[in-house]
Amino acid sequence: MATPMGHEQPSPVLIFETLNAYQRSAALKAAIQLDVFTAVGEGIDKPDSLAKKCQITERGARILCDYLTILGLLIKTNGRYALTRDAAVFLDRRSPACLASIANFLTLPESIDVFMALAETLRSGGATLQDKAATDPENPIWVAFAGSMMPLMLLPAKEIASIVGDGSAEKRKVLDIAAGHGIFGITIAQENPNAEIFALDSASVLAVAKKNADSVGVASRYHLLPGSAFDVNLGTSYDLILLTNFLHHFDVPTNESLLRKVHGALAPGGRAVTLEFVPNEDRVTPPSTAAFAMVMLGQTVGGDAYTFSEYQRMFANAGFSSSELRSIPGPESVIISHK
Repeated sequence: MATPMGHEQPSPVLIFETLNAYQRSAALKAAIQLDVFTAVGEGIDKPDSLAKKCQITERGARILCDYLTILGLLIKTNGRYALTRDAAVFLDRRSPACLASIANFLTLPESIDVFMALAETLRSGGATLQDKAATDPENPIWVAFAGSMMPLMLLPAKEIASIVGDGSAEKRKVLDIAAGHGIFGITIAQENPNAEIFALDSASVLAVAKKNADSVGVASRYHLLPGSAFDVNLGTSYDLILLTNFLHHFDVPTNESLLRKVHGALAPGGRAVTLEFVPNEDRVTPPSTAAFAMVMLGQTVGGDAYTFSEYQRMFANAGFSSSELRSIPGPESVIISHK
C-alpha cells in the first residue's frame, strides 16, 4: 500500500519493543542485584573483569552490559563500560543518592502478576480480592514498601519541608497519614526542632519509620498512631497533615470522606499537604505522571491519577477553603489545602 507524501512507513518496532519491555525491568533488577553499576563505577569496566567481580559468566556480563548501554544506563567505548550520569548518581551503591533499594519493591511478583492478567482486571472492573488487599494497611507489602522506597522520597520530602516553611523554629504539630518509611515527617522534624510528628500507619510499618527516626535523632518527637486512617481517632489541633502518595489509592467518595476527617483534625488556619501524581487535564501529559493511572488500574479497586481540578473539588467538598498546586522536581506535585 502506498504511503502518503510526508508520512513514514508504518513500523512494528514500538509494538515489538513494548511487548518485550519486561526484559528492561529484568535486566535492571539483575544488574542491581549483581552490583554491576557499583563495579563499573569502581573502574571494573570489561566483561572479563566484571564477570569475575560479579561472579557471573563473561558472556552474561557482555550481553547484560551491552543491553544496559542500549537502555542508556551505561556508555561503551572500545569494549569498556562507564556509568552514565544517572547511573552514577542513582545506581552506584557508593552514591548517597543511590536508589537501588527501590527495585526490591517495584519488582515484587505480586505487583507484576496483576499486570500480566490486566485483561481480566479490566473485565472485572478491578474489584478483585488481590486488588483490595493492596490497599489493606496490614498487607505485608507495605512493610516492603517502607523498607525499600525511602531513597526515592528524600528529595520530595525536602521540597515539602521547604514549602511549609520548616527551616524555622515555629512550634508545629504534624500528622503524617500513611507514614510508611516516615521520611516526610522525619525531614520536617530535622528541619524544625519544635515540630512534633505523629505518624499513622500499621504497627509493623511504623516499626520501620520509628527505626528511621531513631537513626537521625528525632525519636523523642516522633509519636506512633498504629491503625488505619479511616478508623483511628486522628486527634485535633494539627498545624499540618501530610497526605503523601495516599489519595491515589481510592475513589473520590472514599477520599472525600477521609478529607472531611482530616479537615476536622486541623487547627484553625491549618494546612493539608498532599504529594501526588497530578497529570494535566488531558490525562496524557506529562507522560511519566499521567502513566501512573495504569499502576492504579492494575493494583486498586478505584484509585486513579487525579487531575488538580479533581483534587480541588475533593478538598472543597470536604470543607477546605482553597487549594494550590506547587511544582517540584520529578513526576509528582504538591497540593497545599487550607482549612
